Amino acid sequence: MKKSLFKQHAVLACMAISVALIVLASQLYPGGSLLDKHAAGFDWSKNFISNLFAPQAINGLANRGRVWAVAGMAFQSFGYGIFFIRMAKKIPSRPVSKILKFIGAANVLFIFLIATPLHDLGTLSILLTLIGLFIITVFVLKTKRHLLKIGCIICLMTFYCFFFFFGFGNLIWAAILQKVYNLSAILLVIALEYFSKAEDFTPFVSRKKR
Repeated sequence: MKKSLFKQHAVLACMAISVALIVLASQLYPGGSLLDKHAAGFDWSKNFISNLFAPQAINGLANRGRVWAVAGMAFQSFGYGIFFIRMAKKIPSRPVSKILKFIGAANVLFIFLIATPLHDLGTLSILLTLIGLFIITVFVLKTKRHLLKIGCIICLMTFYCFFFFFGFGNLIWAAILQKVYNLSAILLVIALEYFSKAEDFTPFVSRKKR
């Protein structure tokens, strides 16, 4: 009974634990930000989340929050992995289903790498997540789940805005939008987990076959 209950809410549990641990890590971060190396603590509008994974904070002190940040990222990696694999079972298209399963499995590895010295390789998880959510959005837009449609579009827009500001070197806005797209993606994943069913996507496949 307990096992089935955990499996049913595994995505929500992983995401909730991940957010809690990363917030805890931010409270233990010694200090230093993009604008002020001597600033105290973690500033959500000026620090990147990746700062929490460094052994040493920007101000040069040992980062006491690192272990909690790494643990939080581990839970998030499993949460995304489980989500994409479960969504693959809802999408009746076999090729798309295989792609989502691959993204789910790869995310377990790549998202966790963000919290390691292989950070640059780990950032591939952002691209994989974006591809996965884009594929899901295409199918969601063909359903009658209008609120999920809006959620998908808003989530993708936050990703694109982050890449825009980061690409043009506006690190302040990029740091802010990093938190926005992470939160919007987590909320969308939870919404899709609980409020989408395989039946929502079958009419789309049926129309294609006619």
